[in-house]
Amino acid sequence: MGLFSSPAKVYKPAADVDLGPGSDEFYISPNVKAPRVAGLLVKIFVWILEMPIVGQIVLYILKKDNLINKLVSDADIPEPPLFTATHSWEDTPEQNVRLTKPDLSAAERVQEAVGCLPARLEATLAADAPTQQGLKRWTIRDFADAYSSGETTPVQVATRFLAAVKESSAPGGLNMAFFISCDPEDVMRQAEESTLRHQRGAPLSALDGVLVAVKDEIDCAPYPTTGGTRWLGAARRCVGDAACVAQLRACGAILAGKANMHELGAGTSGINPHHGSARNPYNASKIAGGSSSGSAAVVCAGLCPVALGVDGGGSVRMPAALCGVVGFKPTAGRLSNAGVLPLNWTVGMPGILAGTVEDALIAYSAIVDQSQPSYLRPELNLPQLKSTLSMNNIKLAKYAKWFNDSAEDIRSCCDKALKTLQAHYGWQTVDVTIPEIEEMRLAHYVTIGSECTTSLAKYLDKLKRSEIGWDARVALSVYGSFSSRAYLNSQRIRNRQMYFHKEIFKTADVIVSPMTGVTAYTLQDDAFDTGELDYINGAALVRYSIAGNFLGLPAITVMVGHDKGGLPIGLQFIGRPWSEATLLHIAFAMQEACAKGHKKPAVFYDLLKKE
Repeated sequence: MGLFSSPAKVYKPAADVDLGPGSDEFYISPNVKAPRVAGLLVKIFVWILEMPIVGQIVLYILKKDNLINKLVSDADIPEPPLFTATHSWEDTPEQNVRLTKPDLSAAERVQEAVGCLPARLEATLAADAPTQQGLKRWTIRDFADAYSSGETTPVQVATRFLAAVKESSAPGGLNMAFFISCDPEDVMRQAEESTLRHQRGAPLSALDGVLVAVKDEIDCAPYPTTGGTRWLGAARRCVGDAACVAQLRACGAILAGKANMHELGAGTSGINPHHGSARNPYNASKIAGGSSSGSAAVVCAGLCPVALGVDGGGSVRMPAALCGVVGFKPTAGRLSNAGVLPLNWTVGMPGILAGTVEDALIAYSAIVDQSQPSYLRPELNLPQLKSTLSMNNIKLAKYAKWFNDSAEDIRSCCDKALKTLQAHYGWQTVDVTIPEIEEMRLAHYVTIGSECTTSLAKYLDKLKRSEIGWDARVALSVYGSFSSRAYLNSQRIRNRQMYFHKEIFKTADVIVSPMTGVTAYTLQDDAFDTGELDYINGAALVRYSIAGNFLGLPAITVMVGHDKGGLPIGLQFIGRPWSEATLLHIAFAMQEACAKGHKKPAVFYDLLKKE
């Protein structure tokens, strides 16, 4: 610590911290005062950071201003470090579930999931079509029904999809930048094979012929995996499908291409100087959010009912909330990381973006990892969504100071949604205190940054800095400055937070919060070539994301309304380890209670339209 620095924090033992609603624990809102920096200023900032001596001084000041030294690096923490947020087998009782057999194939699990969905009212596709004002999203079952009835074919849908991608990508037109790579020949080959299976009356599953986008952080043949860069695809060759992609392919899904993302996942905006900035379909002048920006945007725009993302710090749930779709991150270990770029070993994992909770369930059933022995993780429960009304005595933990630390539109909308949920189902809200929220955010930042630079070291040592985007260069400079002491103390904070959350889950089924502290903000022209350093909005966007990644907990977000400008607002539920079925039940209930007020995105494609 410097001569004039404030003293480092001394933590009391975790067991001595009061988690009740009357706790005197002090809530720290992110103390971020840095102005937004973009364009030439980003370049100047990078040049300063990369100067041998001056850069180190600037980095020290930045970390000091963000309280990393005081709350993490130099802190006195009694707990030992916890290095992986994995959870042992727990017999978590869940209501209204279907237990699946461990030896089922991905297609068989999809069939089980479809059997858990509620029956639908009889309606033709024309009568049920998306309207100008309201929002009707075609689901996986809608596509499956249209294919089985002969009303349309996967080839016809794929043709419309490719036309929409071409139209939306035109630089002089919408310039939505949904995809980094999309091979029309490969898409059509898959669609033709699916069409033949449907014509023979032998589809592989309900997913057969359904378009699924894949974040460019996940291996999917025949595409390179770039991580949003220009260089990583050549440095690390993609030799086949990631485990989750292979399972989708085995179900007959059409892999639609590699969705755009924030470079190296190192940002929250989705602004990518190499591949274009993914835009929000509700308002193309707004960000889609990061880092799974393209995955969220293609689902929002109706191009795919489902997409895969990777969630290391809210990177699935955050853009899902900003784009008004479902974002689902299961318990750490539920999905395989095989074939996913190892940008952060202990906090990142694949996740699902979907137009509806029902489709999130179907995709989850397809890609869940059942290869591990049952003693390492519980058997798979699928929620009987047809019986959500009979879910009894659900308790929702709410930390008011944290819940309310958001924009007024978000706070009032989420509070109204929570009250609607209580009124519909009689579920109870339990007031709690979740201590050291800001400390956890900083510890997660040190962890994800340290793991990212370590993972990429063998590439970065041989790479010209000019090949990396300007904002990513800033992130990597900061990440590389963290000390071993900072990393170790971060894992001690992780241990404390694991204790706090497990104690809270003794009295509540889920923790509820807004998903983001702000809605999608405006894209600025000066950031397109350099990215931007917007730490204030960045801190607000990740405010509610961290526990899901740092502690490996399952979490889901669902749209509950719009701000005054018509931009989506998401509500988040964080669950006990292995309680995905309960989370999906609660999210489905929330979706049903709020769906009527949902507005249609300004950029929206109807792939099941009649000729």
